Amino acid sequence: MALTNEQYRTAYVFCAYGEFSQQYCEVLADRGIEAVNVDGGYRAIRVIKKKSREQLKKSLLLYAVTDRRWLKDGQSLKDVVKEAVDGGATMVQLREKSLSEEETIEEAKELKAFLSEKKVPLIIDNSIEVTLKSGADGVHLGQDDCPVRKARSRLGQSVIIGATAHNVEEAMKAQADGADYLGVGAAFGSITKSDAKPIVSLDEYKKITRAVSIPVVAIGGIDETNVIRLKGLGLSGAAVVSAIFSKDDIRKATEALKKDLDEFE
Repeated sequence: MALTNEQYRTAYVFCAYGEFSQQYCEVLADRGIEAVNVDGGYRAIRVIKKKSREQLKKSLLLYAVTDRRWLKDGQSLKDVVKEAVDGGATMVQLREKSLSEEETIEEAKELKAFLSEKKVPLIIDNSIEVTLKSGADGVHLGQDDCPVRKARSRLGQSVIIGATAHNVEEAMKAQADGADYLGVGAAFGSITKSDAKPIVSLDEYKKITRAVSIPVVAIGGIDETNVIRLKGLGLSGAAVVSAIFSKDDIRKATEALKKDLDEFE
């Protein structure tokens, strides 16, 4: 059951050997390869090559979160995501509550193929299953979703895990449980998420970024009129939805936000 050096260098290797034993998984781990439990069996292996914290921080600068409710006639999600990436979006989260799991997996696979070429990470909202089955780069978990520690146990160390936090206590717990980055908000309310809890004040961002060592992004009601208010708070970037995807010219709107966020660095 020996693997070639070329296979060891490949990011994803789907083998014809059947399920791996736990003992074999441990041998693979010693070679820097992680076996991932998919549908109850260790069938897929991937080289453990996680983004460094600095690389992840750069990818979080302009974090575009999808919302198909803004799609116009004839547009696909891939069409608008492409415009956003061409405008400077550095990370994309697939968050489509109206789709079934299977529909989300198919959407994720299509986006992943395109985004991989652009070297832009794809994050899945909430679902570990969709993350595993689509080959996405990571998952983002809210306070009421799967616990971060459990997700890390299931996903391993090579998958990016983001977690929502609203205060220092939640932020520190998420970091201790294995989160790679935090999404903190809502900064200025939210028109796309009615149950979004507002952050106490913008000063809370400074307290959180000083308390944790992982990157932190702001989310919630952020647009071209207020993004500059987030400067100087220790943030790595901002996650936006309608500020990009509701616009007639998505690329131009993204470019404008990116220009403001570049001043954070």
